[in-house]
Amino acid sequence: MSSGKSWTKSLFVGIWTALNFSRKLVLNIIFIFIFIAIISLAMKDNNPITVPHNSALVLKLKGDLVIEKQAVDPFEEFMAEALEQEPENPEVLLQNVLHTIENAKQDKRIKALILDLHGLGGAGLDKLEQIAVALDDFKQSEKPIYAIGDYYSQNQYYLASHADHLYLNPMGFMLFEGYGRFGTYFKSAIEKLKAQTHVFKVGTYKSAVEPYIRDDMSDAAKEANKAWLTGMWDQYKNSVAAARGVEVANFDEKLDDFIEKFETVDGDFAKYALEFGWVDALKTREEIRLELIDLLGTNKSGKGYNSISYKNYLKVITPAFPYKNKDIKKVGIVVAKGTILNGNKKPGTIGGDSTAQLLRRARLDDSIKSVVLYVDSPGGSAFASEIIRQEVENLQNAGKPVVAVMSTYAASGGYWISAGADKILAAPSTITGSIGIFGMFLTFENTLDYLGIHTDGVGTTEFAGMSVSKSLNPKMAKIMQRGIEHGYDSFISLVANNRDMTKEQVDQIAQGRVWIGTTAIEIGLVDELGYLQDGVNAAAELANLTEYDTQYIERQLSKSELFWKELFQKAAVSLGGTFKSQSTPALFGLVKQLTTDIEAVAKLNDPKGVYAYCLTCEL
Repeated sequence: MSSGKSWTKSLFVGIWTALNFSRKLVLNIIFIFIFIAIISLAMKDNNPITVPHNSALVLKLKGDLVIEKQAVDPFEEFMAEALEQEPENPEVLLQNVLHTIENAKQDKRIKALILDLHGLGGAGLDKLEQIAVALDDFKQSEKPIYAIGDYYSQNQYYLASHADHLYLNPMGFMLFEGYGRFGTYFKSAIEKLKAQTHVFKVGTYKSAVEPYIRDDMSDAAKEANKAWLTGMWDQYKNSVAAARGVEVANFDEKLDDFIEKFETVDGDFAKYALEFGWVDALKTREEIRLELIDLLGTNKSGKGYNSISYKNYLKVITPAFPYKNKDIKKVGIVVAKGTILNGNKKPGTIGGDSTAQLLRRARLDDSIKSVVLYVDSPGGSAFASEIIRQEVENLQNAGKPVVAVMSTYAASGGYWISAGADKILAAPSTITGSIGIFGMFLTFENTLDYLGIHTDGVGTTEFAGMSVSKSLNPKMAKIMQRGIEHGYDSFISLVANNRDMTKEQVDQIAQGRVWIGTTAIEIGLVDELGYLQDGVNAAAELANLTEYDTQYIERQLSKSELFWKELFQKAAVSLGGTFKSQSTPALFGLVKQLTTDIEAVAKLNDPKGVYAYCLTCEL
């Protein structure tokens, strides 16, 4: 007996020793890594960033243009900065770009603006429009704008077209693809899998479920998509043609027209761009470098032209500790960007509870007199959308006007949360509407039967035992459809009550149909065309404010996040610098793996399985 106890004791001692050793190992790895990073920071030259006189601001934009960045862990942010690592999915904040261009216009040290756009990724046309306006305003300073590139995507070219000097590499490439909406359809595949699709929806144009019940796009969906895509393409063409001083007819939309022109330049894309007025000159990188040296002089190395990067210039013009006047009245800005999900979510995704909490904070802050709800969302959970809308209503009941400003998307659930605002603004290219809801799921009873698997049992009610492995009771299907119909009726009633329309009028423009901003204003879904600053002005006017400031209402960091962020910021400010090593990326990956709790957040988590979501909006 005693030997058994001794054996058991030895086992637990061994397990504890192993666990304790593992704990110490992990902590030591983390400590050593942070220690190495901080020491390496101290080894770098601590010279502050300065703006060279007679220099160019190089607007090198890497990533997708957004109105709100995805939340980044403070530890990851610090280490990425220390190791000079680019994030996996880089993002560029629109307001930072606009602020940078505006400041550079007034900065006497800046003599030119260089657009290096090869890293620019996804961007809504509304965001490109605002940067283009800022570029045209910059020209009022009589400082030249150069666009340089080996190639230009359609988004990149939109901005490049506003340059005074647009250069393309002689081996370069550019092509206008236009806009399209093409999807993958699974009906036949689902049938071959012997699965059953159960769809509950209201609306002729609610096409989010079409891929699961059809093998092609319906005529109604083609009609609606063609309308807003054509409107957006017309806006693109008109803006670019005006900027380049060419006719809209210069765009080649037919393959035969393009081939005819292409043959005249022997199949050379760069010569095609030059011959038909899309670029000013074909220049190699060396030719561009020499031209800019002639204009700006050489930098300290004597090899390149005098310049400062967008990233460094933004650091210079952004105060480390912005001054906040607590006595001045404010217009609050709440950003609602991403898919609308139930619960609390970090920036970059709209959480019903977390976004409502931001609106509640604005309501309880006495210095905030009105609020702009800045929306960029294709929708999502109907329940979460309603939670946010209720908080908008609470703001209004507290005497604080709300203005909704729509960015690239404000469709379905994105329109739901905007509909109750005192005023709604949309960009000309905003994709909005999609007023409709749906529910859908698959059952696999026939698939399982084919495999010899069956489900059976008893329950105390006819509701018990619902499962994807069983066929759906027709009576339950009727209940679900009635629930969707009620949700749709609530949606159009909400719009009717807030937009001074009848339910019948709303129904005619609803049924899940998507509209572009210029059409939305004609049919009464929005009040004005404009952007964020226009929305701020409108919110101030509604609150009778003449002198005011703006304040972003943002998610508050947890105590742990705040601790690490302040620690790393102080380390970076005190030490400065970066550390590079071939081994550090792998070590950083190990630390990240050991210290990060990865959450798999399922999309579309409405508690009732009812969604106001615009799948069509995802270009």
